[in-house]
Amino acid sequence: MKIDHPGFNPDYAEDAPSFEQITELVGDTLLEFGAPWCEHCQAATPAVQQVLTEYPKFSHIKIYDGKGKPLGRAFKVKLWPTLILLHHGKEVARQVRPLSVEEVRQLVSKIN
Repeated sequence: MKIDHPGFNPDYAEDAPSFEQITELVGDTLLEFGAPWCEHCQAATPAVQQVLTEYPKFSHIKIYDGKGKPLGRAFKVKLWPTLILLHHGKEVARQVRPLSVEEVRQLVSKIN
């Protein structure tokens, strides 16, 4: 399965990739765990979108998380949104409930 979401992805994937598929990703990826009805997720969306516009090389995968969702549990996600920065499928850093463009920018800068 090829996972290719260059730039900002506005939609949550209900059919999430497996943990194994995520670990096989090549390049830089920002995973975003959350839910479309989550107010914290909605509040973070403009900041994530702006930063990903500034860094178009990043892939962005929005994952619809919830009780019993295996990918969120594999990454030990407890609050939404949780942003996880990956480099070649390995976690570099994470940010929980970002409130500003600067917080998201600081996360992405861990690779640049």
